[in-house]
Amino acid sequence: MQAVRYDAYGDTPTLIDVPAPACPADGVVIEVHATGVCRSDWHAWQGHDPVSLPQVPGHEFAGVIAEVGPQVTKRRVGERVTVPFVCGCGRCDYCAAGESQVCPDQSQPGFTMPGSFAELVAIPAADLNVVPLSDDLDFVTAAALGCRFATAFRALVAHGRVRPGDWVAVHGCGGVGLSAVMIAAALGARVVAVDVSEPALALAGELGAEVLVAGGPHAVPRILDATGGGAHVSIDAVGSNETAVASVSSLRPRGRHVQVGLLLGEHATPPLPMGLVVAKELEIYGSHGMSARDYPAMLDLVACGDVRPDRLVGAVLGLGDAGAALAAMSRPATTAGVTVLRLGPRSPS
Repeated sequence: MQAVRYDAYGDTPTLIDVPAPACPADGVVIEVHATGVCRSDWHAWQGHDPVSLPQVPGHEFAGVIAEVGPQVTKRRVGERVTVPFVCGCGRCDYCAAGESQVCPDQSQPGFTMPGSFAELVAIPAADLNVVPLSDDLDFVTAAALGCRFATAFRALVAHGRVRPGDWVAVHGCGGVGLSAVMIAAALGARVVAVDVSEPALALAGELGAEVLVAGGPHAVPRILDATGGGAHVSIDAVGSNETAVASVSSLRPRGRHVQVGLLLGEHATPPLPMGLVVAKELEIYGSHGMSARDYPAMLDLVACGDVRPDRLVGAVLGLGDAGAALAAMSRPATTAGVTVLRLGPRSPS
């Protein structure tokens, strides 16, 4: 099959021929029809989040099941599916409780195993990890749900406990931040979007943000003023010392900070204002994706039209463009929205 692979950190990812994956006994092989290009892929490629090398990146995808292992009971060949970016082992207490996103023996396409920048991808524990898709949800939109949309959904619903009328501050309007803006607005929240990019802020406004704030040292005072004393929920969708501190500092008493953006390298231990956490009795959460068990509620929100993840898609490219799409993330963004790679159905072998 064809796949995009890099052999060393920072090396140009290249479209090459590689052996097709073997089907796990408890898993499936999925023919990839669309896959998102995520900043997490960029972090792995740059070596910020170490992975085994060589590596095929990609973890936000949708496609059709091409092969089913003998131990699988719930999935079938030809089924349209997607998969969370965190795959549980299917054997531990966390997986049994529906919390596979924190499974101690988890696997992740594009990180711990070959990913979805390929014509085929193998997924273990398919009865636990594979999510069926309705026929009316196109593959590009389903790929846009990926880790960014699902992570934002769980961050707001499970951790943020967002209610109608709440103020939600979203720091960073990349893929996960724009997803959070759209979902929060659909939940009836009033949204403040923060970013340094004018195109990103403009799109956030189109997706439901009520207040647009330019990122920088004056962002927190503007948020506190616009929300009448602080947000009920604030999300760091970037993952930096500055945005994590700003998110916590943007909260009103008893507010909830949710860390979604990865904090890596020099940003791994941000100097959070713990004095504010104590004085205001703030809550701090991390959000690491969403288990397959929780996808139906999100898909229902998509099916009824309350959210439109297709509006997040900024560019649709081919698999051969994956390397250039990753490289573009090393430069300041000039456009808004997420990039999705679209693959055609494979020719019979």
